[in-house]
Amino acid sequence: MFEFIKRAIFIGAGLASMTAEKIEEVVEEIVKKGELSEKQGRELVQELKEKSTKAEKEFGEKIDKVVNDTLQRLNIPTRKEIEELKAKIEQLEKAAEKKE
Repeated sequence: MFEFIKRAIFIGAGLASMTAEKIEEVVEEIVKKGELSEKQGRELVQELKEKSTKAEKEFGEKIDKVVNDTLQRLNIPTRKEIEELKAKIEQLEKAAEKKE
């Protein structure tokens, strides 16, 4: 039953979007209904928080990859590339000033 409840929460709530408060709220309700012991509830909250954090990180990494891939396909410079160009321009300006 414990595994079934965990799976249902993972699937039904969208783990990556669950906040710590929402996780605690959902598990507290399950404990109140008597479907989990308080110990199982605490363990489930901890596990769900860890998985939520991991899922959120993975989701963010996927979004970053999609954005970067899109920028490359559109040949749009990244912030890093623009900053590198600014630094190079500053170097060239300083070198030009020294020659004058």
